Amino acid sequence: MPPQTPPFSSLPLQKDGPRGNAWGLYGSEDELGMLNRLTPETTLAATKEIVHGIRISTDWSMNMPKVPCFGRQKFHQHIYHKAPRTVNDDILTLNTQSSTQWDGFRHFGYQDHKVYFNDCKQEEIMTSTKNGTHVWVENGGIVGRGVLLDYAAWAKSQGIMTALRETTEITVSDLEAIAASQGVTFQPGDILFIHSGFVKSLERLPDEEASAYAAKNPPPAIGVKSCEQSLKWIWEKQFAAVAGDMPAFEAIPFQNTTHWIHEWLLAGWGMPIGEFFDLERLAEECARLKKWSFFFSSVPLNVPGGVASPPNGVAIL
Repeated sequence: MPPQTPPFSSLPLQKDGPRGNAWGLYGSEDELGMLNRLTPETTLAATKEIVHGIRISTDWSMNMPKVPCFGRQKFHQHIYHKAPRTVNDDILTLNTQSSTQWDGFRHFGYQDHKVYFNDCKQEEIMTSTKNGTHVWVENGGIVGRGVLLDYAAWAKSQGIMTALRETTEITVSDLEAIAASQGVTFQPGDILFIHSGFVKSLERLPDEEASAYAAKNPPPAIGVKSCEQSLKWIWEKQFAAVAGDMPAFEAIPFQNTTHWIHEWLLAGWGMPIGEFFDLERLAEECARLKKWSFFFSSVPLNVPGGVASPPNGVAIL
């Protein structure tokens, strides 16, 4: 069984390490972080969420967005016809940060301390497979109980006009209000999903506007507010991973680098962050069924030393 989660006030666990770290919670050599919360018990319990047998992919098309943000490479598929035989291969070129993705623990470190999860140095990133996403795969992927908080639907019900492509911050008060309105309760090891409507809005942009938006560095976008209160809430809910349909999960540009969600979750806690998840159909089905929890399965690419990966995610209601 995983160790008990210490209080938020006890962070950092490694006192001479960076702010907020939970290094050593699962051992000095741990490479799973909060995915240790996904146990045989949580997996078995999550199967009880399958009531209707409805399967929904959470992956956006790999060639979306039309223009990748942050200057990243576009997806490309080359179909190779092995003439004269009636046989084809395809060769895919992609940046794992461009479309739907899990950010791994090699992706983003503490910017001032120059270290990654569990005190991993840049030299180790370049010379070993430490903290790679392959470790997730070797341990069965990201599989458990998913919970969707539908910010888009809640904001509409409250008459809130949401600016998705501006620095709109989703607060803990918002998240608690959404959970209450949906009748959602959380369990340790849950995988949190937040639906803002961002993917749908970006998909609908004309090409010229999509290019202009992607050219901004960084492109402003809705997301969870980076602050101590948000971090405390995420910590105390004991999630295994968090994800959203936003470019960075937290609002960008980042407003608070002391309580930077990317730093604390990826480098501090070893908690995967999902970005650009396509949650449109899932949100529709959850609303139709009045059921916002589900069985979730994600098996990333088995790349030794992987930095990030398409999730290959499926929600089953």
